[in-house]
Amino acid sequence: MSILSTQQILDAGLGDWRRLAQALHARFLTRDFTTGLALVSAIGELAEDANHHPDISLTYPHVDVKLLSHDASGVTQRDVDLARRISNLAAERGITSDPAAPAVVELALDTADVAGIGPFWAALLTGDASAVDGDDVADPTGRVPLLWFQHTDAHETPRQRFHLDVWLPHDAADARIAAAVAAGGTVVDDAEAPSFTVLADAEGNRACVCTILER
Repeated sequence: MSILSTQQILDAGLGDWRRLAQALHARFLTRDFTTGLALVSAIGELAEDANHHPDISLTYPHVDVKLLSHDASGVTQRDVDLARRISNLAAERGITSDPAAPAVVELALDTADVAGIGPFWAALLTGDASAVDGDDVADPTGRVPLLWFQHTDAHETPRQRFHLDVWLPHDAADARIAAAVAAGGTVVDDAEAPSFTVLADAEGNRACVCTILER
């Protein structure tokens, strides 16, 4: 199946879901463990029926669900279809969602030598030095954030080499940026907003708030 564009995903009208980076994410407010466990079990039945299996995290107050077509490395129609079925299931049980809650943090490292340092970071983060796919180090078990290498020219004086990419729902990013600024941060560069906005703390350490818009 083909990967859906950002606009196609937005046009699908999935009120409970937001795409962050590659996948669809939703948080359902189950409020107690028993309700959450029952929801997870019901989602499992839907997934078996669709032969398409999401990643699910169950905690005491909520259930987080992530949908991605791994064979296509992106969101496809099968993800949209299953997302809609999961939302209908939650609604039937009186379970609401918090669309502003999902977030994904990725690590970015500037380097002029991906081949030279990639295996080290793959081994350190995942235990497998071969877990480098292009410019990414990804842990298939989800234990650690994705690390991606940002290409740069070689330089003698180290600049800030690491920064965080904080992926947020496109309709929640402005509020998070405002909160960070109110807490002492500054907007360094918003030329690429709403795709990404570069922020810095009081010492100049940078991070990017990222959304799916205009990508």
